[in-house]
Amino acid sequence: MCIGLNYHGHAAETGQATPAEPVVFLKAPDTVVGPDDTVLVPRGSVKTDWEVELAIVIGRTARYLETDEEALAHVAGYALAHDVSEREWQIERGGTWDKGKNCETFNPLGPWLVTADEVPDPQDLSLKLWVNGELKQDGHTSDQIFPVAEVVRYVSRFMTLYPGDVINTGTPAGVAMGQPEPSRTCAPATWSSWRSRASAGSGRSSKAPDRAGRVVCA
Repeated sequence: MCIGLNYHGHAAETGQATPAEPVVFLKAPDTVVGPDDTVLVPRGSVKTDWEVELAIVIGRTARYLETDEEALAHVAGYALAHDVSEREWQIERGGTWDKGKNCETFNPLGPWLVTADEVPDPQDLSLKLWVNGELKQDGHTSDQIFPVAEVVRYVSRFMTLYPGDVINTGTPAGVAMGQPEPSRTCAPATWSSWRSRASAGSGRSSKAPDRAGRVVCA
């Protein structure tokens, strides 16, 4: 599952109001592929876009969580995700976002699961994404509208979360939709990784190496 419009910078660049509650949507299982796998741009796509995201991986069954502490205790770890989106289908074709979010291969994930004990503060992580060698996104989870703990707690009110469930937590500013001339990414592209920074006084830091993948037209 995914949280949309969850960074102040991303909301500002796309001219949208800050949501009062998390925007929740789902992605189909066949959107998930490996970090080095090919992303297929669907036929007829004109606005396929990039979105680097921090993914939460659930470790314990969660229902009706009440506190941030409870929510974080149900997190097994974190991973890098790429919420690829077709903006015309998502926004301009009516209905919900599903048409623009659920194309096959539209959620590269991994490869690393960084366990929760290695991430003392999930709001102290950087997120970067390059396209064809050019840095497009350079964000930080401190800019999230709804922090990781709040996201887990909120979602658990509406659906049961099970071990292995993945929640994409939104993308920072820098997507094609937020630029003057959004462009297709129907060309070879280099994906990024997320990197964790140690919390103040923790003395620890967790890192994941950059990942690379291809984008081709179906």
